[in-house]
Amino acid sequence: MPLTDVAPIEVSTEIAAPPATVWALVSDPRNYSRWSPQTWKTVVRGGEVKPGARMFNINRRRFLVWPTQAKIKVVEPEKKFAFRVAENWSVWSFELEPTATGTRLTQRREAPDGISDLSVRLTKMALGGVPAFTEELRTGMEQTLAKVKAEAER
Repeated sequence: MPLTDVAPIEVSTEIAAPPATVWALVSDPRNYSRWSPQTWKTVVRGGEVKPGARMFNINRRRFLVWPTQAKIKVVEPEKKFAFRVAENWSVWSFELEPTATGTRLTQRREAPDGISDLSVRLTKMALGGVPAFTEELRTGMEQTLAKVKAEAER
């Protein structure tokens, strides 16, 4: 039975760069391996980043490596980019909001349909359990946003 009571994970940062600059970075998932401690590589099938496009990801954690597939769900230039991971049903997004000094960038992981039973079992077996892995994801998101911020502000 899927895990249905899943709180969103959300982190935000202020970036001293305009939304267009931040958007150019976060709207291309092929960039994620530069920032995310868990993403090793992302390939967008067909090469075009657009709603409905499929992505193939290779994730890593220490010596553990696993593939996932995702589908791009939302591409709203300079506002929101989101994709849904097939294996665990989670939706990952970046949202941009203009501010007086640049852009507020929020990264979110939601599971509106819950998390698949297979993913929950694998998380318990190989990733330290759901609470520990959730905290690891939050920390990874904070690291990701710090790297996006540094790159955008250069």
